Amino acid sequence: MANRRTYFTYILSNKNRRLYIGMTNDLNRRIREHQTGTKGFAASYKMTKLVYYETFDGPNAALQRESILKKWRREKKIQLIESVNPMWDELVVDLESEISRPVDSKLDNDDQPVS
Repeated sequence: MANRRTYFTYILSNKNRRLYIGMTNDLNRRIREHQTGTKGFAASYKMTKLVYYETFDGPNAALQRESILKKWRREKKIQLIESVNPMWDELVVDLESEISRPVDSKLDNDDQPVS
């Protein structure tokens, strides 16, 4: 049985909430590249904060979704982000549990906020 690779379409932001949409097969690596890169749009505008992502089983679906999102108006992109991340927290990707959490999140095993 062949190993299936996960692909991602993601949205990065900066302190001014400028948006960058990309696609990758290794989200953690790609975010590190954005954070340490010196060239390109994302680097020029310090787009290092992961605020949204989706997972896909293959590259074609992820590329297609990236293309669709890039065509959306800014307002629709913001609605998408805020539907799952209303505070625009920086997300951390945990591929084993498939749960996204804000970087500073304190959640217990049931994913309920800890009092």
